Amino acid sequence: MISLTTKAAEKVREIRQTENLGEQGLRLRVIGGGCSGFSYDLYFEDEMTELDQEFESEGIKLFVDMMSFQYLENTTIDYVEGLHGAGFKFSNPTAKSTCGCGSSFSA
Repeated sequence: MISLTTKAAEKVREIRQTENLGEQGLRLRVIGGGCSGFSYDLYFEDEMTELDQEFESEGIKLFVDMMSFQYLENTTIDYVEGLHGAGFKFSNPTAKSTCGCGSSFSA
């Protein structure tokens, strides 16, 4: 399972409305790169492919490919605002370490 906090879901709805994206879901991916080895990738998408798993959290569809799912299982995504900016934060129990900025991790 992958989930969004209420605040993250509200931000997704706000962005979808601002950008006229209708009811698009979120594509979640893990890609190679970043200072810790893997990076998170998050963007809007209309539908899943035959290689995806689909989840729903707080009324938002989430699309995750099989390879990424092994790194994202049981992850919670929040939206945070602070002195260093704002953005989506991944709480990933499978990450062995994360970089200082929180945008990459090692498994």
